[in-house]
Amino acid sequence: MDLTETQIRQETSEWFHENSRPNWFHRQIISVLKCGRIPKHIAIIMDGNRRFAKQKYIARQQGHMKGFDKLTETLEWCLDIGINEVTVYAFSIENFKRSKEEVDGLMQLLKVKLEDLIADRKKIEENGVCVRALGNISLLPPHIQKLVAEVENLTSGFNRSFLNICLAYTSREEMTSSIKLIAEGLAEGKLEDSDVDSKLIESCLYSNSCQPLDLLLRTSGEVRLSDFLLWQSSYTLLSFVNVLWPEFSRWDLYAAVLFYQRHQGQLEDIKRAHDSKDTSVESELTDDTALRKEIFLEDVNKKKRQQIENLISIK
Repeated sequence: MDLTETQIRQETSEWFHENSRPNWFHRQIISVLKCGRIPKHIAIIMDGNRRFAKQKYIARQQGHMKGFDKLTETLEWCLDIGINEVTVYAFSIENFKRSKEEVDGLMQLLKVKLEDLIADRKKIEENGVCVRALGNISLLPPHIQKLVAEVENLTSGFNRSFLNICLAYTSREEMTSSIKLIAEGLAEGKLEDSDVDSKLIESCLYSNSCQPLDLLLRTSGEVRLSDFLLWQSSYTLLSFVNVLWPEFSRWDLYAAVLFYQRHQGQLEDIKRAHDSKDTSVESELTDDTALRKEIFLEDVNKKKRQQIENLISIK
């Protein structure tokens, strides 16, 4: 089913909802949740759009459009609760293996929604949202790459809330990319073999600017991570929700936060034990090692900024 860009805009919600404040009942529930610790950063595998479309006898593209609507709702719910960073698995590298019709439909939806986001500059500024794309963006069509760069550039100065959109992403590719960057640094003499450790690898991941991941949700009842944030979720609570993504509700989010509050204490004890070992290793690093790493990472970030500028300049 081919939809025009105008039809997509008409049939999907805007990024920012007007008058979306929770009602009195939900405000009371949120106040109770806030008596416990609220996760600062959650990740979502938004699974179930295609099955939802099949159940409702609608086209797959419309199922993905319903999935986008649910994303905008969920982002509002997260802000209501106090979750200020959300990472979503929007498009896996594996998704390129789907039918051309479906991939083209997803790219069209992404194009329209990125254009809408750029057009909504005033609301972006009012909400202070920083949008980051995580993944091998070079695998996306050139016009999508340019839009992604424009959105990142437009929102880079905001820090009230963060939306990380994983595009052309898999965790294995992310780790491979990190290792390649470090290998280049070694080959160019910017690093020495002794500089390479888990902290350096982590600093070269696409997610290097993100907060630690507290909670990872997957909808649709599937109990697997599908190559999503494998490194980042080492000390993360996993919640598998038996509901298709377009049918995800506030209540499902509340339940996930409660699940986090019940178990986060035990997880933090494990993480503290791990961090204490890392701290002892870091204390053994020489000033020269720390300086080499700092210069190398500054160079990596400079190249990333240059890539964004180059994409924006494309006519």
